Amino acid sequence: MNDFHSSIPDLNKAIASQNPFDRSLIVRSNDIWKPSFPDVPSINAHASDAIFQAIEQIRAGYRTVSGITIKAEKGLGKSHLISRIRRRLLEEGGSFFVYMSDVDYGNLNRVHANFLTTLSLSLKQIGNEGVMQWQELATALINEALGKTLIPQNLVKQFSGALAKNPKLVDTLTAKVLQIKPNIENPYLIQAILWTLASDKVSFATNWLSGKALAQAQADAMGLPNSTEEDKEGEAFQTVCQILDLIGDYRTLVIGFDELESVDRNEAGFSRAQVVALLVKDLYGKIKRGVLMTAIFDETWQFQIRALPQAESVTARMGEKIFDLQYLNADDVLTLVSQWLKEFYESKGLTPPYPVYPFNEGELRELGKERLIVRKVLEECAKNWKVPNDPTPPPTAADPLHQVELAFNNELNALEETIEKYFDDSNILAEALYFAFLALKGETVERLQVEEIEKVQTKAVDKGYLHFRVRGQEDGRSTKIVVAVVQESGAKFVSAALKRLIEYQKFDMTRGCLVRSKDVKPKTVGKQCLDQLLSQELGGEFVKLASEDIKPLLAIYFVNKARTDYDVTEDQILEFIVQKKLAAENYIICEILSDPSGQIPNGLVDENEIAESTSIPDTTEINNLDEALDNLLGQISG
Repeated sequence: MNDFHSSIPDLNKAIASQNPFDRSLIVRSNDIWKPSFPDVPSINAHASDAIFQAIEQIRAGYRTVSGITIKAEKGLGKSHLISRIRRRLLEEGGSFFVYMSDVDYGNLNRVHANFLTTLSLSLKQIGNEGVMQWQELATALINEALGKTLIPQNLVKQFSGALAKNPKLVDTLTAKVLQIKPNIENPYLIQAILWTLASDKVSFATNWLSGKALAQAQADAMGLPNSTEEDKEGEAFQTVCQILDLIGDYRTLVIGFDELESVDRNEAGFSRAQVVALLVKDLYGKIKRGVLMTAIFDETWQFQIRALPQAESVTARMGEKIFDLQYLNADDVLTLVSQWLKEFYESKGLTPPYPVYPFNEGELRELGKERLIVRKVLEECAKNWKVPNDPTPPPTAADPLHQVELAFNNELNALEETIEKYFDDSNILAEALYFAFLALKGETVERLQVEEIEKVQTKAVDKGYLHFRVRGQEDGRSTKIVVAVVQESGAKFVSAALKRLIEYQKFDMTRGCLVRSKDVKPKTVGKQCLDQLLSQELGGEFVKLASEDIKPLLAIYFVNKARTDYDVTEDQILEFIVQKKLAAENYIICEILSDPSGQIPNGLVDENEIAESTSIPDTTEINNLDEALDNLLGQISG
């Protein structure tokens, strides 16, 4: 009992005003990078301590690579554990962290390309030195090449000024770095990494590093060749290996693979978990210094991983050490609840009489006998949150649509930080639109009664360009709208997509619809096809994609992807979409269904204009460059 606690009326007023447990309790990918839940280090400490010990052994040079598997059933805290690892690595420094989960796996036939994208996006996250992990790596390369000790934050802050004084700075630095990295097969890789130091080029550089094609003007401005569509999977793994090789010279790498359970399979018949296990085996031999950490269900390990043809080789690497997560005991329950309440009371400027007030400590201890997971304990707290001695009984069950709303708000908040990750992913954007359209079956929007939504089935040569078809009745006429979401920058891909979008008979449509945020370059096949699409003869449509319009659809799509974790059903999610009019009043969906304007929308992104614009910092910044950077400029220009 705390003798110096806040007054009971003040405490009870806070309790009545807010339920700190009435929130989504699911750890999603964004929570790994920016934790939103209190961590309780004592819960499953045996596993996290072992991972930290493995990292220390690698740093000390006792070994180079460690493969660790974390086994647990759903909800036992695998993602919480990974979040704890990331948080501590961020505090300590000396390591890079990479995290791959659910939506990152994508097409399992392209796991190497998908991992390259994940690697690039993970390295775009802020590291221990207050800048992107990519920028830490770029600074390390420059420091070694020039015998300097430049600080990453200073270098990033001053790089644009240095570039303004010396437009060939990146080219010159690349040549210097290549002198100490003669084994790098692709010199443009170094050039792209160094471009991450320039504030106006960092997004283009990380896109290029992830294997995406840039608009040709942008690629030319940065001196980077655009990759072709041929053999991207093979090229991707070569690029991954070179990046891992570079990282190993300066940092310990920790890679976490999460959410392996899925019904998806690749063309060879392997499940997602099996595909990832084989990837881990391949990566094991390519990492100079690092930990490969895999979170997996026990049954997935037993019946999928151990059933692989190369099972012994795979498990020997990814499961060098295996740890099972445990249910909460009575002490864990008390520690968990008191940690959540500590943050709640501190936010209110209050001090409770005892750590778990208003709950009864004995009743919480009883929960520890029921072999509960973290989420179930917190759900019990949400249900029983009330002012002590209040005769009003706590709610007996949560409203399912309230649960959907909590999940939706959780995903929507996460997208404030992560929308950039998905905004150029045409397939995920198309999936989000497709799912939202499912809620409109039988509804009439923009005079079109929606009857059916279906994926466009194509032959191999046409795959990846057209996404789904909306069938319906409009003024008594049968209407078939085929939608293509095309966020790619490369003119070749854009042209290929638009060429198919005007083949009405081949792909069974009465109207083609392009959804895109960027312009289509003049003097390209794509622009010719676009003009034909928007002609009176074809009556097609070009709908502008904007992040504020797609965010809610992405959020509810991610809720559906994780519906078993959120403990809601697809029917409840679709009902929520109807109730909140997320689809019926969404600008993109209304534009797809409305009468075509035949016009190219205003406000599209012109990537050529971005490439031509030069970021000129004020002269004060240029004149006050760090002395070390002045010396650097003098050295490389001489």
